Amino acid sequence: MFCKASLITVALALVAAASPVQENTGIRIPLEKRSSLTNEDGTFNHERALISTARTINKHRQNLINLEKNVGRHAFKEGAEIKPLAVVPAQNITKRQSEALTDEENDLEWAGTISIGTPAQKFLIDFDTGSSDLWVPSSSCTSSTCKKKTRYSASSSSSSSKKSGTFEIEYGDGSTVSGPVYTETVSVAGVSVKNQYFSPVTTLSSSFSSDPIDGLLGLAYPAISNLNQNPFFNTAIKAGAVEEGVFGFKLASSGSELYLGGTDSDLYSGSIEYHDVDTSTGFWQITGAKAYVGSKAAVSGFETIIDSGTTIMYGPPSAVKTFYKSVSGSAVYDSSQGYYSFPCDSPPSVSFSWGGKKWTITEENFSLGETESGSGKCVGALAGQDIGLGSNVWLLGDSFMKNVYTAFSFDDDAVGFAALS
Repeated sequence: MFCKASLITVALALVAAASPVQENTGIRIPLEKRSSLTNEDGTFNHERALISTARTINKHRQNLINLEKNVGRHAFKEGAEIKPLAVVPAQNITKRQSEALTDEENDLEWAGTISIGTPAQKFLIDFDTGSSDLWVPSSSCTSSTCKKKTRYSASSSSSSSKKSGTFEIEYGDGSTVSGPVYTETVSVAGVSVKNQYFSPVTTLSSSFSSDPIDGLLGLAYPAISNLNQNPFFNTAIKAGAVEEGVFGFKLASSGSELYLGGTDSDLYSGSIEYHDVDTSTGFWQITGAKAYVGSKAAVSGFETIIDSGTTIMYGPPSAVKTFYKSVSGSAVYDSSQGYYSFPCDSPPSVSFSWGGKKWTITEENFSLGETESGSGKCVGALAGQDIGLGSNVWLLGDSFMKNVYTAFSFDDDAVGFAALS
């Protein structure tokens, strides 16, 4: 998801074990995040959820456009299609842009500081496992939105190199993020690479106006890159800038961290349960999933994309309808957006499995808040929405990832989960 917000603190720690078998030899990047789609009074922020869903749909719409261009339509899963641009209702855009920054920080984002260029120019970046490109605002962008951001100056960097081509992403408010293509020296904490493809964008969607982030760094596979180039972490692997082609996420209200070049064993217990990724799609997509309500498998045999850039969880409408039939007292809350409610005083026990352990979603993470104050009905963090990714593909975002330590391995083309410490 693009327009989310958070407070960010980024630090660097290099930890090496003294024994011949090394552990924690990667780079720790602490992340801080506040709240969700829940208002301060515990109610569900419906308008913000509509914006979040539209941007999720449009992000993955662009991913499919990129995949078709880079690989071909044969890489699409059954039922996948490039949907029309999802449009955010104008009244919601207007309201969102008028909100104070402190309110905006109650939306969702996983972000940290990176540097681009020589000498280094620092930017606040959203780390997103559901996309594959790096972009920041350019000094050539003079819109009111860009003027609120840190802007990249190619002329101030001795390592900048302009390339052919352009970069562009469309948004549901009718605006775009677009710009030229450059290569540069890019550093994320202690991981530095040269000749990284990115776009210093010259047009920036007005929906970013109240968002403190400057840009985005994608962590998925090259197949969905709009630039059709290696994303930052893949460049780092190729250059030998990391010990392992693995990165790990802990996402929580505090103590959150992105770890580059391995996994941080201080943040999880037991072993990591890995599952193979279907690399043909360009996503961190694993097969053979089951969704449980209590001890019952409500839906089985589907595929899942693990996406740190998406706030909640989405599944095909028919599958999600089947899921909620197993949730006692559930009801349709918003049929057009696929949201359901359940009794707040008897939340379901929800978990996912890929043939190994069941990974449980806490009651707190499955609830997006009451439908209205005192209603006793809470909105579930799983919505039925046809995003276009395939008739049997689910999208698991932060509402799932906050319950586990998640490892993403390019070395083994696998996603793994472990219990949080």
